[in-house]
Amino acid sequence: MTNAGPGPGGLLQAVRAGYGGALLIAPGLVIRLVTGEPAGPRARAVARVLGARHLLQAALTTAAGRSAPSLGIGAAVDLVHAASMAALAADRRVRRLTLTDALVESALALAGLSAARLRPA
Repeated sequence: MTNAGPGPGGLLQAVRAGYGGALLIAPGLVIRLVTGEPAGPRARAVARVLGARHLLQAALTTAAGRSAPSLGIGAAVDLVHAASMAALAADRRVRRLTLTDALVESALALAGLSAARLRPA
């Protein structure tokens, strides 16, 4: 298997790009579907920024050939994001939203680590 071919890393980046695009285009809808709660203006604005981050991460990882190091770095970024969301969950007003995002980011990090293990450096 080559670094540029299809595989777990390619699927992960496609999912990431789709999720990022959805957050950019329809943040309120995505937040409502994921949390079951309506999104305020601030939550929609933050979701758009996060959507752009996901698109950028997918593009950079793909440009790097979805190599094990790039997937690992992406997983680290996702883990930092998940940790920050878990910390923000101390505020009960945004707890459901932040914990849901922490779970999504944790899942992306685990998928990235798994894909990195399947790729040669």
